[in-house]
Amino acid sequence: MRILVIEDEVKIGDYLRKGLEEAGFSIQLCRTGLDGYHAAVTEPFDLVILDVMLPDADGWQVLKRLRDKDLQVPVMFLTAKDSLEDKIHGLESGADDYLVKPFAFAELLARVRTLLRRGTKQVLSDALVIDDLKLDLPRRRASRQQKRLHLTQKEFALLELLVRHRGEVLTRSLIASQVWDMNFDSDTNVIDVAIRRLRAKVDDPFELKLIHTVRGMGYKLDTEE
Repeated sequence: MRILVIEDEVKIGDYLRKGLEEAGFSIQLCRTGLDGYHAAVTEPFDLVILDVMLPDADGWQVLKRLRDKDLQVPVMFLTAKDSLEDKIHGLESGADDYLVKPFAFAELLARVRTLLRRGTKQVLSDALVIDDLKLDLPRRRASRQQKRLHLTQKEFALLELLVRHRGEVLTRSLIASQVWDMNFDSDTNVIDVAIRRLRAKVDDPFELKLIHTVRGMGYKLDTEE
C-alpha cells in the first residue's frame, strides 16, 4: 500500500514516515501543498495524509483540486484545527477522516488501516442492479422503475452496502462500522431508524419489497424474503 504524506512540519513528517514504513507501508513525503498535489495527480496512491496548514497551498485548496480532478483517493486531514466547524468543513469538503494534532500514533495507524480497507473495495461496474433497483455509482444516484430515489449520502452508502451483499444478513454492528465507521452500543436504535427511513424511500412506494428484517440477526436486501 502506498501512502502520500503532505506535511511541512519536519519532525511530524519524519515521524509519520518512519512509523508508517515500520508498519509495512510505502511512504512518499512532500513538504508543500503544491508538491503534494503534483505527486497525487501523477502517481497512484492508496491514501493521502494531508496537513491543513501548509506554506503555499493549504490543505483545503489541495483537497479541492484533487476532487475537481475527480481523484477519489481517500484523504485524511491532519491538523491542529480542532473546532467542530473545522471538522465539519473538512469532511464536507471531501475528506474521509479528520485527525487533530497532537495525536497518538496508534490511533492514526488504526484510522489509516480502516480507510485502506474501505478503499480496497473495487468498483467492478459503474452500476449495481437488482430487479428494478439501479445504483449509479459514479453519480451516487439510485432509482427504481426508472424513478429517482432522493437519498442522502449515508442512505446511499447504506443501500450500496446492502446491494453489494445481496442475500447476506448484515448485523447492526457491521452496518454501523461500514457506513458510519463507528461502533454503536448494542441497545441503540440508530440502525433501525436508518433502515426504516431507507425503506420509506426504496420499498414503500413499490410492490416488490427488497429490504428485509431477519429477526434477532439484522437486515438483508433481496428479491425474496
